[in-house]
Amino acid sequence: MTTSNRGLNTAPAVLVLEDGRTFRGRAYGAVGETFGEAVFSTGMTGYQETLTDPSYHRQVVVMTAPHVGNTGVNDEDPESKRIWVAGYVVRDPARVPSNWRSRRTLDEELAAQGVVGISAIDTRALTRHLRERGAMRVGIFSGEAIADEAALLAKVRAVPQMKGADLSGEVATTERYVVPAIGAKKFTVAAVDLGIKGMTPHRMAERGIEVHVLPANATVEDVYAVNPDGVFFSNGPGDPATADHPVSVMRAVLERGTPLFGICFGNQILGRALGFGTYKLKYGHRGINQPVQDRTTGKVEVTAHNHGFAVDAPLDGPSDTPYGRVEVSHVCLNDNVVEGLQLLDRPAFSVQYHPEAAAGPHDAAYLFDRFVSLMEGQRA
Repeated sequence: MTTSNRGLNTAPAVLVLEDGRTFRGRAYGAVGETFGEAVFSTGMTGYQETLTDPSYHRQVVVMTAPHVGNTGVNDEDPESKRIWVAGYVVRDPARVPSNWRSRRTLDEELAAQGVVGISAIDTRALTRHLRERGAMRVGIFSGEAIADEAALLAKVRAVPQMKGADLSGEVATTERYVVPAIGAKKFTVAAVDLGIKGMTPHRMAERGIEVHVLPANATVEDVYAVNPDGVFFSNGPGDPATADHPVSVMRAVLERGTPLFGICFGNQILGRALGFGTYKLKYGHRGINQPVQDRTTGKVEVTAHNHGFAVDAPLDGPSDTPYGRVEVSHVCLNDNVVEGLQLLDRPAFSVQYHPEAAAGPHDAAYLFDRFVSLMEGQRA
């Protein structure tokens, strides 16, 4: 990515998809060029959390909501220390933010962090294109980076695809750290960081859990060195088919029978650990309004998602695995994609979405309580 911070919303910009479809608009954020996988997010709020979610590494996010940036940018809501999206696409950026916590405009924040974006394009048409043809490689070019369309298309097609990408090590912490329990400490959890969001250990800390966040390359010995009551595998970017190391660590945890909880990438890791395959969705689930049914209770939840891969597990009943029986516990009501797994003979479960829900609905917050219940049961 090459960038400069010349001007705001003045330079011309062009978005080029790998199939040749082109959209012209104005620069938004930094001026230059950037590449990634074009995906769309259906959330109307929470853009700051989306931008700073490590799961969006190497993705160019198209916002389906037409007005973006209305509440500016504050210093309290980021999910990590930086913006992770490779590029940002909006239709009508806010001219003046209005919120008592706002410290600067979204345009200024994108420019300061070198994130190339584009505005003033038909994001509805772009979203429909991606729904029909699937997520694909894309480039955004602005200012002096604009050239002949054939040359720009060649650049886009030279970018590596998301399928086969091993990215968790690029976004995870390199040093372990501890998030202390809020109030009395009840449990210790080893959390393997594959691209963890800041709100996730906070949700556990609210429940009296001391969270030891470990790098993505943590070994089984590293996990058990903290004497955990439970083990957690986080969300993260990339193709789960490349995540052989986390899969081997998770299998060791399952062998020991330690309570285990995984979300998003962690759900795909559990699927692989149990012997299921994974596959790439046509355009994925991204946003904070995805309907999911908890099949263990029948309850339908509105949930926050960001995933382009899914677990290929049977929906019609329990399956036998080397670690006992497992069933699909949650399913997306839009397309029947597997959204959760639950072992019936060991204390382990996972969901494909984000129960920490920052920003987003709080329907799935109970899953952290379910994790606590597993650890209470093991201790008893």
